[in-house]
Amino acid sequence: MPLRLIFMGTPDFSVPTLLELVAHGHEIVAVYTRAPKPGGRRGLQLQPTPVEEAARKLGVPVLTPKTLKTQEALDEFRAFEADAAVVVAYGMILPQAILDAPKLGCYNLHASLLPRWRGAAPINRAIMAGDAESGVMVMKMDVGLDTGDVAMAERLAITDNMTTADLHDRLSRLGADLMVRAMAALDRGGLQLKKQSEDGVTYAAKIDKAEARIDWRKPAREVLRHIHGLSPFPGAWAELENARVKILRCELAQGAGEPGAVLDDQLTIACGDGAIRIIELQREGKGRMQAADFLRGVPLKAGAKFT
Repeated sequence: MPLRLIFMGTPDFSVPTLLELVAHGHEIVAVYTRAPKPGGRRGLQLQPTPVEEAARKLGVPVLTPKTLKTQEALDEFRAFEADAAVVVAYGMILPQAILDAPKLGCYNLHASLLPRWRGAAPINRAIMAGDAESGVMVMKMDVGLDTGDVAMAERLAITDNMTTADLHDRLSRLGADLMVRAMAALDRGGLQLKKQSEDGVTYAAKIDKAEARIDWRKPAREVLRHIHGLSPFPGAWAELENARVKILRCELAQGAGEPGAVLDDQLTIACGDGAIRIIELQREGKGRMQAADFLRGVPLKAGAKFT
């Protein structure tokens, strides 16, 4: 029998899970997401979240409450008589009364190998820290920050050529499949839960734009992981000839020199130890472009340096 589910999510990352649950026959009785925000070319049009857009196409009721802490919000949530709630990057704290409302509980899809990288930015932080792997986990939610008992997990290797966008997309698809399997096990009464370890707890703090400036004094691999962990947003940056340039993709390269120095005509840049080669970048006020296209428009002089 399909489950009656409330789905709670907001960004692109959440959409594959919503679609897979529907495709596998579960009844989505309501979708909760964040309220539309001003956007568009002039910043005046209200832009629905990716989850709201997907839900509207599916014909599912959409709710965008500002809080879940009122009695009115709780009564509305309970009225759906859901078996369970599925939460994927919703972006709002669920109080205990909401967590207790579905008879089988609330289940969160988290993009890390808990207890490592609890919190807001697990994908970015895993890349920036040089982790060898990441993954997705389904946990039964409690009132703590990603502290609930874990039901199922899938692992994924992180390579040096992966940006946050790359890992985000792969984990989003992997997570959708994992949540479908978790809900199938829940429906059968066979979903087993295991407490998280107290060892290895780390927190993935929200990305601060102040972190984005590149420190060329660091070893090349640390510079690369910093760049890829902030790509595409907010974008790691440096200054070249008094203009800000975001670097979006790079690779390790041979070479040595003063940190930040341009070593050749292929945009190889010296780091504190070793070098990187820029593959994709974005000038301030311009679109993203390949390094070769950048060099055709901005011929670099001998001694050019990123600072």
